[in-house]
Amino acid sequence: MVRLISPMRECFWVLALAVAAMCIAPLTTHGQVASKAPAAGGSETAERGISLASKGLCKEALPLLKKSAQVTDKDLKYNVLMSTARCAMSLDQTDTAVRALLELNRAFPRDPEVLFNTAHYYSDLASRASQELAASAPTSAQAEQLEAESLESQGDLDKAATEYKKILEQYPQRHGIHYRLGRLLLSKNPPDVENAKKELHEELKSDPNNAAAEFVLGETARQGGEWDDAIGHFSRASKIDAGFQEAYLALGMSLNSAGRFADAVAPLETYVQMQPGDPAGHYQLGTAYARTGHKQEAQREMALQQQTAAKSPSAPSQP
Repeated sequence: MVRLISPMRECFWVLALAVAAMCIAPLTTHGQVASKAPAAGGSETAERGISLASKGLCKEALPLLKKSAQVTDKDLKYNVLMSTARCAMSLDQTDTAVRALLELNRAFPRDPEVLFNTAHYYSDLASRASQELAASAPTSAQAEQLEAESLESQGDLDKAATEYKKILEQYPQRHGIHYRLGRLLLSKNPPDVENAKKELHEELKSDPNNAAAEFVLGETARQGGEWDDAIGHFSRASKIDAGFQEAYLALGMSLNSAGRFADAVAPLETYVQMQPGDPAGHYQLGTAYARTGHKQEAQREMALQQQTAAKSPSAPSQP
């Protein structure tokens, strides 16, 4: 069975709160910037700012670091941005911290220390924002939803469901709550499929453009072998959100399973263009080509399926 990527298009606060719930300690301890050795002959202002930051003197360091943002030496730039992010976090200058993190990820992609600090700092920012929300608007729908999502992320599904239902009692038209409640019901053991479907349909009544709700309904139907229902939901999900990659794969798979191979070609071609490294897409497209008489195209896709599977040995070679 193909492993489908999660369809949830969550906002930043939901994702970051889940990380924050793991109790990761924020990296705002003075004097602990992990850095590469500064290059000789670098900017004196930059070196001075880095030195002050390493001693925890962030009020004095940050103005110098900001002046040094455009240094060209790669190692010096790395240290300037790392120090800037740490000092900005310690001084609660969110805009400066986020700009430094964005530039670090642009200039040093896949650097382990950059990714490590990015995860910690964003987690800290999310935690601060949730605390401010709870303090300033404790009875708001947003505050209650964060509480429910936190309970869900901790695995306390019954309490989370109670919170979601309470939100719907107070704010019946709030988008996303029926969807989250439906997903929660499906994650129970055993899953409460019928009530989950009711919640997802309720979500679509209030928000017809919820592609994620359409996708989950489609996946529920696909797992039950209800191909026509699955095809309808996946088709609508892909039309609502043209960038919803998983919807194209699921649509193509369902069309193949229903014997509608010619119809499966277009969504599967779209998917492999979006995700050329996924062997499942090539396998499904190869199957559709083979069953519609396109032998050369089928052979090409099956070869690509083998190549991509070899690069990802943990991925299944076929559904």
